[in-house]
Amino acid sequence: MPTHSPTKHTGSTTTGNTLDEARSEMKSEARSLAEDAKSAARDAAHTARETAQNKAEEAKHGVAREVGDVASALRKAADASRHGSPQERTFGQVAEGLADISDAIADKDLGEMAEELGNFARRNPLAFLGGAALIGFAATRFAKAGRRPDQTASHETQPVGTPAIPARPTSTPVTPSYSSHNGGAS
Repeated sequence: MPTHSPTKHTGSTTTGNTLDEARSEMKSEARSLAEDAKSAARDAAHTARETAQNKAEEAKHGVAREVGDVASALRKAADASRHGSPQERTFGQVAEGLADISDAIADKDLGEMAEELGNFARRNPLAFLGGAALIGFAATRFAKAGRRPDQTASHETQPVGTPAIPARPTSTPVTPSYSSHNGGAS
């Protein structure tokens, strides 16, 4: 590393000072850009978090509305049933339970609900799995009920992942032919 003697005043010393100043200014600019980038990233993360929370809240309220609608339908079914019949009592009890669930969904924070669901799953794993299966079946039924008739027919005739094979014409039946010639072997 070259040393500068204080007695010599050449152009290189001025150039060295200018380079040092430029280096210092570049470092300062880099720090400033890094801080701006960090701030922009924090703002973007905050915005994304808020958007996700808003969407989750909308979904939560949508689920609460749907559960409430099912409860209302069950109440109507109970009212339409014969007074005092087992169907009336069952529909009424299920409707009340669903109404309570709907209110709980609407009133609780998503974090609270997730924590309570986790606690319930740890305390009652079989009930949790059974409930999850029941919800899955119900969701499938609702999804199938929401399809248009042309969608239902095409999806139910073919198993998932099987290519559609056109049907053969039925005018000429295909019968296997058995010949006495088996590739030259008798």
